[in-house]
Amino acid sequence: MKDIVVAFGRAGRSLMRRDIFWHLLWPGLLALVIWAVIAVMLWTPVTEGLYAWVSGWTFISGWLTASETTAAIVLVLIQISIALLIVPLVYVTAAMLVATIALPLMLEKVARRDYVDLEQRRGGSNLGSAWNSILAGVLFIVALVVSLPFWLIPGAGLLISVALTGWLNQRAFGYDALMFHADKAELQRLRDDWRPQMLLLGGGSALLAYIPVINLVAPAFAGLAFVHYMLETLRRHRLKYGVTVLDADAGASTRKLP
Repeated sequence: MKDIVVAFGRAGRSLMRRDIFWHLLWPGLLALVIWAVIAVMLWTPVTEGLYAWVSGWTFISGWLTASETTAAIVLVLIQISIALLIVPLVYVTAAMLVATIALPLMLEKVARRDYVDLEQRRGGSNLGSAWNSILAGVLFIVALVVSLPFWLIPGAGLLISVALTGWLNQRAFGYDALMFHADKAELQRLRDDWRPQMLLLGGGSALLAYIPVINLVAPAFAGLAFVHYMLETLRRHRLKYGVTVLDADAGASTRKLP
């Protein structure tokens, strides 16, 4: 838990850098604009369509026709669910932009300053990052759609959204954070061995998506937190197993750790 708090602290420090802050901001803003336009265009047909779908459920249709109050409550619940649903959709869109474009750029800048001693072994690639992000996004959307009936239960939508977003964070950003520095074996091993901690880090980052204003930078902040957490984990892994790393001094030769 301490290492996760440290990762959040280092991410907060990194986002204050002028050359990184813009990459924190634009993915969230672009995703927000995209989904705001979609919401304005489709709000009425989607709301009416979902209400008609719920009205077709045998165990609830009788209540809706018998009571206008019940019908109004169900309609409000549907509208609240749609509004809550927009939050993870904005987040997953911003997360895909971060994972494929912004994070590799931020990773290079952060690593040059804070992890210069780590040898880059290029176990991942930009193509692998893009494929991993797309697959994570598709699985996220599928799980979100499957969970929709449960969103009518008060509070369930928020819990489901945070859980799925936490999974998305660890799936997308766990790869990106290590793709330049870890070799293929390290990339796979660290993601497997540290998955529970990555899920906890991803879930903590997901909560930021529901804080106004901060939610605009939440996906990129999550990516930065994963960069710091996973690169520090890789550093400790190599120290523990005596793996060769680069000397932190520019131009120095590699050395063997005891």
